[in-house]
Amino acid sequence: MQSNEAPVSMEVEAVPSEPSSASAALPPKPIFEPLKAHEMSDGRVQFRKVSVPPHRYSPLKKVWMDIYTPVYEQMKIDIRMNLKGRKVELKTRADTPDVSNLQKCSDFVQAFMLGFDVIDAIALLRMDELYVESFEIKDVKTLRGEHLSRAIGRLSGKGGKTKFAIENATKTRIVIADTKIHILGSFANIKVARDSLCSLILGSPAGKVYSKLRAVTARLAESFESSEDVCGSTKVLADAASGSLPPKSKFAPLKAREMSYGEIQFREVYVPPHCFLPLK
Repeated sequence: MQSNEAPVSMEVEAVPSEPSSASAALPPKPIFEPLKAHEMSDGRVQFRKVSVPPHRYSPLKKVWMDIYTPVYEQMKIDIRMNLKGRKVELKTRADTPDVSNLQKCSDFVQAFMLGFDVIDAIALLRMDELYVESFEIKDVKTLRGEHLSRAIGRLSGKGGKTKFAIENATKTRIVIADTKIHILGSFANIKVARDSLCSLILGSPAGKVYSKLRAVTARLAESFESSEDVCGSTKVLADAASGSLPPKSKFAPLKAREMSYGEIQFREVYVPPHCFLPLK
């Protein structure tokens, strides 16, 4: 038989826990220095090899010291030119501060082989968010003969005007080598530059690409400014909670000539024939 009595509830009084003496007596957290390049991968020396195309062999000899100096002295990476194999060889050494320097130097040399200037390619050593993206015109649209030549001409513009405009607007560097296109920059900027180049390949006029590029870059600039104000917005919210905000500014309403960047605004109203006054 089951009993009809309700179960008796037990109340447990919460007792505040006291910090144990064992946790208070723990030693401080150890701080380890990052491993150096020669201490990783069981102490083996790591190599990179970059092939030198035939048309970049002479330019490489002219600017060899400009490439050698930052790689050897600043990045602490050994570099040499293998004349027999026509390759630039890179390897880590005992005083290399970071193993990632080897890959940065390899990207730097590879960017020069693709056609970028040393002044532009050296940014790969100083900034982590930069990389190089490459594609071909046939990846966007299959063109042959004169159609391909006209597409390359639209990408460059008269005297390189179109290419320079895209570079300055998107803060990238572009190399057009025959049917291959190489873009150096950050992820977001490369996307904007690539979209503009693809529009030109597909046949869009340069003026339309300029206007679209102007709108996109303005939007990117606004998002960049808003991200910079994140730290300041926290202080504004704290001031608002404490009631220490300055009085709200009062601005006079804009006049008609001050709106729309000073352009004259007008409207047209259709008048049906039966509303005309009879001529006398």
